[in-house]
Amino acid sequence: MTAVEVRVLDAGDVEVFRRIRLESLRAEPAAFGSRAVDWEALSDGEWRRRITENFVFVAFLNDTPVGVMGLIRQCGAKTAHRATIVMVYVRENLRGQGVSTRLLAALNDHARQSGIRKLELLVNVENSVALNFYRRNGFVEVGRIPGGYLMDGLEIDEIMMARRVEI
Repeated sequence: MTAVEVRVLDAGDVEVFRRIRLESLRAEPAAFGSRAVDWEALSDGEWRRRITENFVFVAFLNDTPVGVMGLIRQCGAKTAHRATIVMVYVRENLRGQGVSTRLLAALNDHARQSGIRKLELLVNVENSVALNFYRRNGFVEVGRIPGGYLMDGLEIDEIMMARRVEI
């Protein structure tokens, strides 16, 4: 496999973001709290806002987006040291090849340089692959939201995980 490049998107990358985000929602609808139909209805301005107000890291293989990971920083003066990881996705044929690890490393580097000290996330209790990935990367369970995720009328627990930013 050719080396995967990871970079943070900017306002000029709306089409790249739209492409990988919609791919993720269509390929793995059970993995996300959002639905593709909701994102398909967003205006170009809203797509642009979402990549300029937050940090969106995309993995590219031969200039093709193959993975995404987002970071939303808390806004309050007393919580600005915390950020939430969202939108984690890697194309199925590239899973197990280190793409998620590279995305997380880029995100961690950015967080450290931005003064973020704690990374947090929510994961569906039934997503054992994601849970194992996060545990291998130092995340620990800090709580649980019973029935926090609703899929086809079924309530599924969400696990809250966190770790300190690696220095």
